[in-house]
Amino acid sequence: MPLEALSLVPKAQAQQSMKDFRSDQEIRWCPGCGDYAILAAVQGFMPELGLAKENIVFVSGIGCSSRFPYYMNTYGMHSIHGRAPAIATGLATSRRDLSVWVVTGDGDALSIGGNHLIHALRRNVNLKILLFNNRIYGLTKGQYSPTSEVGKITKSTPMGSLDSPFNPISLTVGAGASFVARTVDSDREHLTGVLRAAAAHRGTALVEIYQNCSIFNDGAFTALKDKQQAQEAVIRLEHGRPIRFGPDDTRGVVRDRRTGDLEVVTVTPDNQADVLVHDAHATSPTTAFALSQLADPETLHHTPIGVFRDIDRPVYDTLMADQLDTAAERHGDGDLAALMTGGDTWRVG
Repeated sequence: MPLEALSLVPKAQAQQSMKDFRSDQEIRWCPGCGDYAILAAVQGFMPELGLAKENIVFVSGIGCSSRFPYYMNTYGMHSIHGRAPAIATGLATSRRDLSVWVVTGDGDALSIGGNHLIHALRRNVNLKILLFNNRIYGLTKGQYSPTSEVGKITKSTPMGSLDSPFNPISLTVGAGASFVARTVDSDREHLTGVLRAAAAHRGTALVEIYQNCSIFNDGAFTALKDKQQAQEAVIRLEHGRPIRFGPDDTRGVVRDRRTGDLEVVTVTPDNQADVLVHDAHATSPTTAFALSQLADPETLHHTPIGVFRDIDRPVYDTLMADQLDTAAERHGDGDLAALMTGGDTWRVG
């Protein structure tokens, strides 16, 4: 069954495999970098789309993650710092026959590229944005980033960072994104499942991927990867299922009836009925935002992963195409020369 979000993109003529999406370029990331796992997952997932390689485009900005287009045997563009969402927006709106993916990092997307990111999200352009978050600047050798925790000691903050970090999921939900998800580089099955859901979504889909930087921030996500710690640290969100986790699902998320805030409790027969059932399709972003705020920014304790939000909203590409069609019906193809020399002029001085 073809993915609805890609219904305008020509299908591949022959069955494809992971190797069809591997380029001939030497992969130049540091040993142990989480980018390797993400690349393998994306290359392994691409054949599921059933699309011709020539109709898939990866656009990146600047950073370690932004070498991604070199390693995909598709079309791609290694663009400029922070501007990947803007470039991808132009491409997606002018070429609706393409499947457009953005690869960016926490520094690239949330620092110089912050405005480009939020406007792509609010417009709901048909893009898939993979935001690699390693909580550090890796390419420029270890400065603190917009997602680094308070007190982080780095080359640029030898006495500890004073900045409160961005929460990418909270920021994305607040910008009105129609699809928001989080996953982890080393969990291949979960990562692929989230990619699958993002590809099926019509509109802007942002996936935050916790990605280990083995050189400058190694072990930043150990709490989510160590089997013992992960039982208490990771909350797996599944649409339509109660939000429970921990050993034997003994922990759950409920809403405080006094404040309306979410909190984690030990599940008992008395409060079992109060455990929230996850609704990724809820019209209101309130609960999705509250879920994004559960995790402790330093310890990552109680970190939800999975799809936070997946709603239907008008897609910018379609709205623009409809507007252009309407203008053509009313006014024909238009006259550029007449527009340039029209009467809407004035004299200065």
